[in-house]
Amino acid sequence: MSEKHTSSNGCGNKCQMTPGTELDFSIAFQPIVNLKTKTVFGYEALVRGINNEPASFILEQLNDDNRYAFDQAIRVKAIEKAVELGVDCVLSINFFPNAVYQPETCIRTTLQACEKSGFPTNKVMFEVTESEQIQDHEHLKNIFDYYNSRGFITAIDDFGAGFSGLNLISDWQPNIVKLDMNLIRNINEDSTRQFLVESVVGFAHKVGIDIISEGIETELELETLRAMGIDLFQGYLFAKPAFEELPRVDLARFSS
Repeated sequence: MSEKHTSSNGCGNKCQMTPGTELDFSIAFQPIVNLKTKTVFGYEALVRGINNEPASFILEQLNDDNRYAFDQAIRVKAIEKAVELGVDCVLSINFFPNAVYQPETCIRTTLQACEKSGFPTNKVMFEVTESEQIQDHEHLKNIFDYYNSRGFITAIDDFGAGFSGLNLISDWQPNIVKLDMNLIRNINEDSTRQFLVESVVGFAHKVGIDIISEGIETELELETLRAMGIDLFQGYLFAKPAFEELPRVDLARFSS
């Protein structure tokens, strides 16, 4: 369930911004599980303050002067911490599309961090939230195209909560779509949203896009979504985000 966002010139927990300013932050991790294979598909890196303050504590300090540096810093910090904790699956990182000027230039920091840490680039997933007002859709399409060409995984986060709807899938052609938690909350009791999600899932699978349902909190929500052919899930039902560590996940308790 997205919160968001890690640049760097070796700044570690501290991201140097404009002269005289800096921003301290750290990372929490929340698992994304695959119930078909009973494995952890990946971990989403969620920004936190250095004393585990919520994401909003950090994001409220961002502005046009420091957003690009922070977007770069969170990538490096997430990769470094994931390697430190032994992550060997997908690492999901949120990014600010309006902070990425030229993807060829912006991705260098990520590539350098992967090379230095020994983390494979094909296990890095970049998420952009559909609920963010995108200033230039063609620019974001170019970012997705470039990231895909370099072997990264791309995802639309919070799908169903935002501004543009289904045309985002066809325009941006991500590898993964993450259904917004408000779309699937108590979905077992809402036939209209069931029909909506079924149509999105059917279309996505036909064009080769995987679906992740995020924000899962109840067994009934899970059962309803699994019946639609969804295998990938994220939410408190499996594990809450863990600050600077990987949460334990007991997948054995979920039936086939």
